[in-house]
Amino acid sequence: MKVVVDTSVIIAVIANEPEKQKIVKITEGTTLLTPSSVYWEIGNAFSAMFRRGKAYFKEVNKALAIFKKIPIRFVDVELEKSLKIAKETNMYCYDAYLLRCCQKYNSPLITLDKKLLNVAKTLSIEVIEVK
Repeated sequence: MKVVVDTSVIIAVIANEPEKQKIVKITEGTTLLTPSSVYWEIGNAFSAMFRRGKAYFKEVNKALAIFKKIPIRFVDVELEKSLKIAKETNMYCYDAYLLRCCQKYNSPLITLDKKLLNVAKTLSIEVIEVK
């Protein structure tokens, strides 16, 4: 089974957040997909942690080493279709890329972002909730 993962899920795993074990268990044996944009979103997430004083460079380097070991398949999605989703859902295109990825690869979305999860449901995209 293919599963689309977003930045919140990846950060939770590589930063050893409380949801990590549940996420690992849920995604075990699946093929992880994500839009290529998520690679850069990981950098943005860590730079935001630096700015808030919630992460140090040494910790981030360790997390990035873990990130590089996760077998994620980065895929392209169509910009035009993603922009249409962004317009229709009033979301940023970064989120629309994820939703388009789910549609294109007919795969469920796993996210810790409740707003994204709810919008995915309105688009009839299967979601996997981490409880």
